Amino acid sequence: MLDRAALIALNHLLQGATWARARLAPFAGRAARLSLPPFRLDFAVTADGTLTTLTTVGKEIPDVEIALPADTPLLLFQGSEAVARATRISGSAEFADALGFVLRELRWDFEEDLSKPLGDIAAHRIAAQLKAFGAWHRQAARNLAENFTEYLTEEQPLLAKSAAVKAFPGKVQQLHADLAQLEQRVARLGA
Repeated sequence: MLDRAALIALNHLLQGATWARARLAPFAGRAARLSLPPFRLDFAVTADGTLTTLTTVGKEIPDVEIALPADTPLLLFQGSEAVARATRISGSAEFADALGFVLRELRWDFEEDLSKPLGDIAAHRIAAQLKAFGAWHRQAARNLAENFTEYLTEEQPLLAKSAAVKAFPGKVQQLHADLAQLEQRVARLGA
């Protein structure tokens, strides 16, 4: 049931993006698996560049498998680059590249979808308010993370400051050198 809903949503996005359908169309009939534990989405590309279930194509083994780590929602706070580094891709390189590009660049124009039932002006105002709310939410989350980090490093020092962590190897080397000198002095005293 989730597979069908995900395909409907992706196809809705693809309908508004002719560039994405054109990029996927050469891979018609190829199958892919997108997994984010515990969820898995198996689909195939159709001739017009949209997506369908694997059963309609008659394929069971995907040509490409894109495995996202289970902590992807948390990695999104670090940015899309962190998610890309943690993603594992196997199978056809060309198909994986095209599919990855489309999935990375595909965006939902919710203002366009809102304008159909509500009109352009109302949709624009609602979209502007939602964008402002999203920006406020991101800034509040960033502020909370910074304040929490400051609390754990300054007021209740459970975490080391980054400068102290960077200086630690140098201090260990200095301690090692001082210990070697002390051993030499003790050896001279004993002789």
